[in-house]
Amino acid sequence: MEFKFGGSEINQRTVLGHPSGLFVLFFTEMWERFSYYGMRALLVLFLVASILDEGGWGWARAEALQLYAIYTGLVYVTPIFGGIIADMVTGYRKAVVIGALLMTLGHASMALEITSDSFFYIGLGLLIIGNGLFKPNISSIVGQLYKTQGKEKDAGYTIFYMGINAGAFLGILLCGYIGEKVGWHYGFGLAGIFMFFGMLQFYFAQKIFGRIGLSPKGTKDFDDAVENKLEATKEAVEDVADDAKKSKVTRDRLIVIGIFAFFTIFFWWAFEQAGGSMTIFAADYTDRVLVDNGAMIFKVFNTLLTIIPMLIITWVLVMLFKQTFGKYALSNIFLGISFAIIWAIVLWMLYREFTAEAAEVPASWFGILNSFFIIAFAPLFSKIWQSKYNPSGPVKFAIGLILLGLGFGILAFGSMGIPLGAKTASVSMIFLILAYLFHTLGELCVSPVGLSYVSKLAPLKLVGLMFGVWFVANFIANLAAGITGSYIDPIVEEYGMTTFFLIFTLIPVAAGIILVILNKTMIRMMHGIK
Repeated sequence: MEFKFGGSEINQRTVLGHPSGLFVLFFTEMWERFSYYGMRALLVLFLVASILDEGGWGWARAEALQLYAIYTGLVYVTPIFGGIIADMVTGYRKAVVIGALLMTLGHASMALEITSDSFFYIGLGLLIIGNGLFKPNISSIVGQLYKTQGKEKDAGYTIFYMGINAGAFLGILLCGYIGEKVGWHYGFGLAGIFMFFGMLQFYFAQKIFGRIGLSPKGTKDFDDAVENKLEATKEAVEDVADDAKKSKVTRDRLIVIGIFAFFTIFFWWAFEQAGGSMTIFAADYTDRVLVDNGAMIFKVFNTLLTIIPMLIITWVLVMLFKQTFGKYALSNIFLGISFAIIWAIVLWMLYREFTAEAAEVPASWFGILNSFFIIAFAPLFSKIWQSKYNPSGPVKFAIGLILLGLGFGILAFGSMGIPLGAKTASVSMIFLILAYLFHTLGELCVSPVGLSYVSKLAPLKLVGLMFGVWFVANFIANLAAGITGSYIDPIVEEYGMTTFFLIFTLIPVAAGIILVILNKTMIRMMHGIK
């Protein structure tokens, strides 16, 4: 019997028109992103918080942003090694489980920072290594669920990306709130709890993927892989002698991946200011104290902002239960327990805020806007990518870069009243909110589409490696983002906050324009991949 999707017979049952296995990955990735973004939301704030009054480490902004640069950079370079390990030794599925376990231990270690600073650094190290095994390999499994290379796979990656941002939304919201309002180590620890649930949910449902992602050793897949390697070697020799055309197609497609990877550096270099300089801007330069009607409006808005995505995600959860509970009950039970805990924490948080007289918006709260806008707009973008209005990959990237630049242009405009060298200010929250909206719309044009193009353009035997290469580009971007952000104080002192944000306006817009110019050349080099 010919299956429409890769994986087992159960995987042919669909949720929102996609294989059920996509949503097993959706929720696994959701909890991993919960842990990553929950911790990231706290990292800089914790480091710069005063030792005596706020329980932080009292670091200077530049030092905090430099550690942020190293951490966020390394979590994107280790995937290249994780991809190779999975391709050659463990298979994708074992790599995902091992990575999730290491990240769980990392968060547990960070929660113990109150007893020793060493635990904090050990935790960061475990998170970096675990992420390297987890990140590229779960994305590779997504790509193999689809037998076609067209619009359906693009839409699948967009849905998967919605799961990423659902986790980011909840992680920033809850870990950020508990970290800032209750205690830093509680926020770090909460991130690890849901990473553990994500690991269990994936482990007990992994048979839904059939032979996708199995360890190559000791299986028919390994014998096939050896045979394929020999065949590939033979083909390579033949290509050199007789088949230059085929070699050129592969080379051109790999060059296109390289071009996409190069331009994604400019996108994430600017975008990742969110966890660094934009967090500092939210903490020290934004008016976050609301009283009377303003406080009540925020409380109602925050409640809707929290409850509506939770209801949407729970609805997806129920649909997955209907399709898979009979076969993978234990996995579904762990997933259900995790959601019950999340709902309890969400309701406790909202009750606590509603009973308070005034509302002081946590600095980390603005980070959830990106995730909320992703959840709100991802289905729309998924439909556009499947319609006749679907633009080419390079044009999508160009639009994303230009929208990102416009978001920083809004922040530059809002910062015009901040004096040179000011350490604090009271800029309206609307500028940050609009900036996150434009950044999110840009992200939807770049990130899920980029992952999809890597899976479609790379030869099958190099998919894991190419995902690793893709994340190396993210390493460069994140490292550069933190280092650039660490110069916020000298730039603001000499040139002003507006100039600081204009840097992140002009460079992405210029990169977007160059991509538009390269569009036709890149389409030709894809050789039919759309």
